Amino acid sequence: MEPTLTVRVRSRDGGATVERDDRLAVEEPLEIRVTAAGQPSPVSFVTTMRTPGRDEDLAAGLLFSEGVIERMTDLVGLGRPDDPRMEEELRANVLVARLAPDAFARSEKLRRGTIMGSACGVCGRTTIENVIPAGCAPVLSKVSVPAALLTSLPGRLSTRQSIFAATGGLHAVALFDAAGALQDVAEDIGRHNATDKLVGGYLRRGELPLGDRVLMVSGRAGFEILEKAYRAGIPIVASVSAPSSLAVELAEAAGITLVGFLRGERFNVYTHPGRIAG
Repeated sequence: MEPTLTVRVRSRDGGATVERDDRLAVEEPLEIRVTAAGQPSPVSFVTTMRTPGRDEDLAAGLLFSEGVIERMTDLVGLGRPDDPRMEEELRANVLVARLAPDAFARSEKLRRGTIMGSACGVCGRTTIENVIPAGCAPVLSKVSVPAALLTSLPGRLSTRQSIFAATGGLHAVALFDAAGALQDVAEDIGRHNATDKLVGGYLRRGELPLGDRVLMVSGRAGFEILEKAYRAGIPIVASVSAPSSLAVELAEAAGITLVGFLRGERFNVYTHPGRIAG
């Protein structure tokens, strides 16, 4: 399934009207089903609206950020439904996660009853206690990055937003190491999905936590982005836009350095400024 769709539009420019092709970012539902050994059939865990691409990473990242998967061994298998009666178009929008018994038990308590829209990251979880339970440690990374490196990140992210360049309709997140080397970029119509795709890829490769990295977000730094960064052990989160009050509160409690309004040579540091040198 392609991430973009071409449509015909009537475009007005000054006094002239012309017909032309326009490319749109695709928004399709992805249903994530879960099962375990001994279960008669998979059950629906959640349906999320997403841009197709890196669906397996998205599913793994979402299950990890929701607390269903705590380690890679909790995810026994991940793939499309093995049902020859299912139409191919439907199969393309369904993934089945085979879970270890403990993970499946957690999924039963966390199962969503509603569709997650492209703007909904942690709908239903709005308190820090739900994200950082008592006894869980904050991010303790001693990584430090110079201010000059930080200000270079938005431009470097924008050059890698290929689908956004074509449609103007997607969010993007990028992961950089402490030397400023770009590690990965993910795009999606939902910024929380883009973060799940990125984190899910590292989870599937067994490369978490990410204690020496910087997460760069193309849009607003909301509570859900900080929640996912905390789960992945990312110590610095930077955004070109504003954070929410709850995002700042969570960053402070989670030990994450939160940077907002990162534009040109300017930025605000909202929490834990010691990781920004110079």
